[in-house]
Amino acid sequence: MDCRVCVPTWDWLARGARGGGGVGQIGGGFSHESEHDLALMVSDFLENGSGGADSRCSSDSDSALSDLAHLAEKIPFCKIPVAQYESDLLSVANSLILSINETDLQFVKSGACTGACNASCIRLSLVKLLRQSGYDAAVCTTKWQGSGKVPGGDHEYIDVVNYTSIGTSERLIIDIDFRSHFEIARAVDSYDRILNSLPVIYVGSLSRLKQFLQIMVEAARSSLKQNSMPLPPWRSLAYLQAKWQSPYERQFNPEEQKISKTCFVDHKQCSGHLKRLQSLLQSEMEAERLLKPMHSDNNWRLKPDRRRHSLFRNL
Repeated sequence: MDCRVCVPTWDWLARGARGGGGVGQIGGGFSHESEHDLALMVSDFLENGSGGADSRCSSDSDSALSDLAHLAEKIPFCKIPVAQYESDLLSVANSLILSINETDLQFVKSGACTGACNASCIRLSLVKLLRQSGYDAAVCTTKWQGSGKVPGGDHEYIDVVNYTSIGTSERLIIDIDFRSHFEIARAVDSYDRILNSLPVIYVGSLSRLKQFLQIMVEAARSSLKQNSMPLPPWRSLAYLQAKWQSPYERQFNPEEQKISKTCFVDHKQCSGHLKRLQSLLQSEMEAERLLKPMHSDNNWRLKPDRRRHSLFRNL
């Protein structure tokens, strides 16, 4: 077998660090990172990373494909909300996202009066609608310093605090561009299928979110291995966990962030992001709607078969 040395290039590393650059990207990944920080990170990865010229084509691609198939089977189970509150919140969040229009994109992230909005206006608009619907929702901003092989970075997402009747509370995470966190360069087809099976918008507990992260890191590792590429540090489990587990600040009053006449923010990109997000969400909801009757029919058909097997065992 002709086994060539596959060296990671600046192009795919930079695109991967920015979050993949896919059409569905709303504002995740490295959208808030400076070009200088990104350059230092990629340069350090090329010089000290596990890849480079020592990374050679693997002969166990069949094993990697098997791993991806196994991981793909886990995604549907992770997508099922554990509690009824999560399921209800998912339906509400999806409906509210679809109700947002371009004129609602009038908010700006605190401290960012120039340049791109990075979809903060979409998150703030959703928070406003959630709070009007009675939810304790807020935009959460995390920022962490680099440590060891984990690069520093920052991230913005939404949380909703659910207060129970027994006096306890639980934070639920809403990430409006969930898939972009897992986009990688030169992904194999089976990885792309796993990526596209992820929820467009993640709504749920932090513990269920961790399950997705673990699966996707292993899937990315298997996909990259087939192209003799190492896993970049910004796609590692530790880095992904830092996005949602780092100390955060809550911002829950969008009205205070209205743009003044002297504050210019470019919302043209956000309008395009909103349209793509709504289009992906509508496609996902339609696909799930079409699958529900099939699942119900399968359950109906399985019950007589189970009873029949039980009768045979008793004879």
